[in-house]
Amino acid sequence: MTKKFSAQCACGKIKFEVETDLSLVANCHCRDCKRASGGEMATVFGVPAAGFTLLSGTPKAFTYTADSGKKLDRNFCPDCGARLFTSNLEGMPGLLLVAIGSLDHPEGIAPALELFTQRRLDWMKPLDVPQFAGMPG
Repeated sequence: MTKKFSAQCACGKIKFEVETDLSLVANCHCRDCKRASGGEMATVFGVPAAGFTLLSGTPKAFTYTADSGKKLDRNFCPDCGARLFTSNLEGMPGLLLVAIGSLDHPEGIAPALELFTQRRLDWMKPLDVPQFAGMPG
């Protein structure tokens, strides 16, 4: 069952809505997510492109080549710098990955899996969810 969620950047200039079934919520420990989030990992969830609606503002995109050699666009607010979503994923066409921290109400949403666990730092304890050393599939 799909649900609609509202989201925004830290300064509120960029607002968007997503409609998704939350079947893909993941903690990602890949190098890109660590660098982009500034933390040990990033918690993201998948949204079909058709379920994404930009309501206001214009995010800035940074095109990045992942360790896999595939490109993606990390989208953030050019004013406050908040990371919002990843689009144009060569490895997952038609899907966006939304940062859970951008949601207005993330309560009750929990990771269903962890990715790139080979790069998890020793002090970060695994969750009791399926673990993948890299990208599943």
